[in-house]
Amino acid sequence: MATKYIFVTGGVVSGLGKGITASSLGRLLKARGYQVTMQKFDPYINVDPGTMNPIQHGEVFVTDDGIETDLDLGHYERFIDESLTANSNFTTGKIYSSILNKERHGDYGGRTVQVVPHVTNEIKSCFYQGNGEDGIVIIEIGGTVGDIESEPYIEAMRQFQHEVGHENCMIILVTLIVYLKSSHELKTKPTQNSVKNLQSMGVQADILVCRSDQPLDDEIRDKLSLFCNVKKSRVIENLDCDIIYEIVMRMEKEHLAQEVCEILQLPCPVPDLKDWEEMLVAWKNPKHHVTVALVGKYVALHDAYLSVAEALRHGGVANYAEVEIRWIDSEKVDDSNAGRYYADVDAIIVPGGYGARGIEGMISTAKYAREHLIPYLGICFGMQMMVIEFARHVCKMPSANSLELDPGTPYPVIYIMPDQEGVVNLGNTQRLGKYECHLVEGTKAYEAYGTTPVWERHRHRYEVNNEYREALIKRGLVVSGTSPDGHIVEMAEISGHPWMVGTQAHPEFKSRPNKPHPLYRSFIEAAIKARSTKFSNFYHFDY
Repeated sequence: MATKYIFVTGGVVSGLGKGITASSLGRLLKARGYQVTMQKFDPYINVDPGTMNPIQHGEVFVTDDGIETDLDLGHYERFIDESLTANSNFTTGKIYSSILNKERHGDYGGRTVQVVPHVTNEIKSCFYQGNGEDGIVIIEIGGTVGDIESEPYIEAMRQFQHEVGHENCMIILVTLIVYLKSSHELKTKPTQNSVKNLQSMGVQADILVCRSDQPLDDEIRDKLSLFCNVKKSRVIENLDCDIIYEIVMRMEKEHLAQEVCEILQLPCPVPDLKDWEEMLVAWKNPKHHVTVALVGKYVALHDAYLSVAEALRHGGVANYAEVEIRWIDSEKVDDSNAGRYYADVDAIIVPGGYGARGIEGMISTAKYAREHLIPYLGICFGMQMMVIEFARHVCKMPSANSLELDPGTPYPVIYIMPDQEGVVNLGNTQRLGKYECHLVEGTKAYEAYGTTPVWERHRHRYEVNNEYREALIKRGLVVSGTSPDGHIVEMAEISGHPWMVGTQAHPEFKSRPNKPHPLYRSFIEAAIKARSTKFSNFYHFDY
């Protein structure tokens, strides 16, 4: 079979969940035995998301091969359970950077460089990079139909469909059906206008996925079919949903995959969704409830910690637990008020971050968790803050400043990695991607994974200073995981604490709803125990 391509774009407004729709379709096709991969094209001019403000843009997702990408790739991976690559995320900035480099190199022979054909050809070449043998490529085009920024992508999509054939390439438009509360009516006119806008650019949507908070009746479906030139069976209802992973089952009920297979002339066997259904049953029927404090500097936008929040929920599903996340701004926490924030939580997680802002609150958080025996998971920056707190308050090290930010402290406990010295932070320059970690048997980390070595994704410039490793170990810090050569502290724990673990990696990037990450699963299990047995009654430690 020739490679099949499915484009997913959006109409009326942004933020309709194109990524979730594309991901759900990917899961349904994979459940039918097809090889599925996905791509995201973003119309912003930044070269990559690595240097963008998390509060404005959300988290930066990292692939195995070390590329900083849009957070939608996290959705893709969680739904289709495939590791994506550098060929899965492109921006207008990346496209234009490639074109300008070619022009400077003389690849265009001095000809005038234009949007058509040069920009559109570059975009099409990126479409082709996503393909695989006998597979299906789902390509999400960011933005909204009608945006100036998206026009080159729509034109490239039109040309591409003509090149590969309509039997090998189809278009899905995710659109909004407006509900007027005053008249209790669903309005299709914005969707009609969006479809006509797309048609004016030479593109006909094959399927409409209609976001709405009210069900679509036959009259609405008939109207959309008539005025948007699509079969009635291809007007797909997508109602608001509390659990995003349930959208897979809703799209199956709406026969989305069947319609796609018909358009692309593919067999449509019965899908194997048993593990997905079992996951949803566990999600909806929790036996426990735990409250986890998520402490960071970007909590003003929850999407800044999207993968962390999802991994916590996945860990909850594995333990039949409902996880309530309490979002805590680390800038507001100090030693004097930490109890006000954490006295009634069951566990604490401190995720990644950059810069000095808010780190003293993270150190106070780690101190409270250590002293009050609250399960704690430190992710990257959170592990570094855990080590600094231990060095400062247990080891009484004068060099235990926050980071290598104080010129008067030549030998900080956490310092910049030697190969990162002098590197300008312009994206994709850190220690990025998949690295090997060797675990120490008998530790909490090894107990969680049950094997060694393990491979996790990284995104950092700093590491534990090995000049202090032995001194830290003597006072009770356990180095539970290292790089293969033993140089980099990959995981650390606090001896005598019920569950206080830090990892230099970002394990949340590899967590799946039906395959929770071992660390997050173990962390939530510890939170359940803390809630039910009150660890302080059973544990004693002395430094």
